[in-house]
Amino acid sequence: MSTSQMSAAEMRQILASRKIERVVVLGANGTMGFGSAALFTTAVPEVTFLARSKDKAEEGLAAAIKQVRSPTVATHSKTGDYDNDLAAAVADADLIFEALTEDFDLKKNIFDKIEAARRDDSIIATVTSGLSINQLCEGRSDSFRRNFLGLHFFNPPNVIVGTELIAGDDTDPAVVDFVDAFSQVRLGREMVRTSDTPAFAGNRVGFKVMNEVAQLAGEIGVLLTDKLIGPYTGRAMTPLATVDLVGWDIHRAIVDNVYENTNDEAHETNKLPDYMAKLMDKGVLGNKTGGGFFKKDGKTRLVLDPASGEYTPEVDLSLPDLGYIDEVAALHRDGRYKEGMRVFLNAEGEYAKIARGVIAGYIAYAFNRVGEVTESIDGIDRIMGMGFNAAPPSVLVDAIGANGVVDMIGEAGLVVPTALADAAKTGKPERFFNHARINIGRFFVAE
Repeated sequence: MSTSQMSAAEMRQILASRKIERVVVLGANGTMGFGSAALFTTAVPEVTFLARSKDKAEEGLAAAIKQVRSPTVATHSKTGDYDNDLAAAVADADLIFEALTEDFDLKKNIFDKIEAARRDDSIIATVTSGLSINQLCEGRSDSFRRNFLGLHFFNPPNVIVGTELIAGDDTDPAVVDFVDAFSQVRLGREMVRTSDTPAFAGNRVGFKVMNEVAQLAGEIGVLLTDKLIGPYTGRAMTPLATVDLVGWDIHRAIVDNVYENTNDEAHETNKLPDYMAKLMDKGVLGNKTGGGFFKKDGKTRLVLDPASGEYTPEVDLSLPDLGYIDEVAALHRDGRYKEGMRVFLNAEGEYAKIARGVIAGYIAYAFNRVGEVTESIDGIDRIMGMGFNAAPPSVLVDAIGANGVVDMIGEAGLVVPTALADAAKTGKPERFFNHARINIGRFFVAE
């Protein structure tokens, strides 16, 4: 059963099969940890924040209260540390949620402690952004493996509802269905089931684009790249600003994982740029260290020079004529998305062509992952839209038109996915994106 096949009646029946009353969150001092813990407090009576020390757990609780400003966080929460409180908390837990940093050995060590203390019927979920679910539970007991899965929230989970659900080879299908239904009904999630492949669906597609843009910034400059792949292309936040937000270290962990463990048609776009690696060695990690591609000096935005590692005030930098972007943005403001994307498709000049190449690569890569990371393009569409707040590939196809997309992909020198080639020839389907509850206007942000 896939997420889209579950009816409301089926979900109610599934939810009645078991209860989640106590949740333990490990790594609750981290951003994802305390954000996830805060979310769970809206659905269950008791959530225990655990960290290396009780003080760290208390810091996580304070951050959760500040982030969501909900009375449930303070009233439904407890805190503790791994050495003194993990065993008792895990023994009473219905759901154990691991939110440690993306370190395979660190996660395996905490799973040793969980396995020694948990009940046979408790569910263990990891919020890993792309490590193998099967490898993480390798060598564990039958009970552990049957009840283990990935539940990948996007940050911050109280704002971003897109969530990936990843079963292992041995995960009990009934557990998968229950967590799916619980997450939709109790947590308000937009659920997408993905395969256990590196970086799953959203990060596999989304970080490929972000890293390709980072590579491009090393060639033509940060400010120009940021402008070219800006909101007018169907995204709330530019790729470079997103890398700064999530952290260069997290970005590196994800793209390195994909680069080392896959070999698809866009393999080289997942290779971390050398300049990023060198700057990371000097402590540059994005917003968490005060700056990455961009940083602030008072009210002045500074822009990174990838070659030198120095920063220049944005006002001192000039850009070539990119007038077509203003024209596209003006049409988007009026809700004339198809006309706006037609202007984009027909814009002249080398820089418009570069921008089209990135968007063409995004669409083609996404459609080529169908059958590998998700059953259909619908799953990739929904996680890109509701996880990354970027225009789903199918929304762009519908706005540009299948023939225009095929031309754009050809212009970029990429292989056209079969589904798009067929649509261009037959005119079917007339629309790829069909979600009455999702307003596509949210993705076309005017600048």
